[in-house]
Amino acid sequence: MDACVFDLDGVLVDSEPVWEEVRRAYVAEHGGTWQPDTQSRLMGMSTGEWAAYLHELGVSLPPDEIARGVVEQMADRYRDGVPLMPGAVEVVRRLSGRLTLGLASSSPRRLIDVVLDAAGLTECFAATVSTEEVARGKPAPDGYLEAARRIGVDPHGCVAVEDSSNGLRSAHAAGMRVIAVPHPRYPPAPDALELAWRVLPDLDALDSELIT
Repeated sequence: MDACVFDLDGVLVDSEPVWEEVRRAYVAEHGGTWQPDTQSRLMGMSTGEWAAYLHELGVSLPPDEIARGVVEQMADRYRDGVPLMPGAVEVVRRLSGRLTLGLASSSPRRLIDVVLDAAGLTECFAATVSTEEVARGKPAPDGYLEAARRIGVDPHGCVAVEDSSNGLRSAHAAGMRVIAVPHPRYPPAPDALELAWRVLPDLDALDSELIT
């Protein structure tokens, strides 16, 4: 393998609980109805996709306004401290000295930059991609394909590190070898987990020898 492409939410940042709390409250405050499968459906969607979906849940605002409102609340939460996953900073710094690193995230560019800057990891990544910058969000492969293009590596020469069902499907569809690090609160669906080349209990188990 020539490169490793990380997901952000749920892999490097324990942000899914924050996303759920912020979006669930936003839906309730604006006349929508949160469904039992809403959180799992939202994971991996691009900003435009999840904003449109919240509108379909009954939020009485146009999708672009929904997106602005939710992202602003997420940025406010991150200003109070970024909830990094255990071992995230260490594993990125460890691998960056041995492999080319990329990032393919469903978060908007603004939040990606806030997180990486706060964690001191910006310089570790050769390229980062937000699904705002491609045609389709996860589970489509667009974000991972664009990350591979930007770092100049064939997708088949990349390992992807993912936690969610849609993320696993996205990286697999891009032709990457997928390592799953399931989030304990939001485990991926069994059929998505079957796409993984390796399943690890946490980020501490991820090292360059495993990848190469």
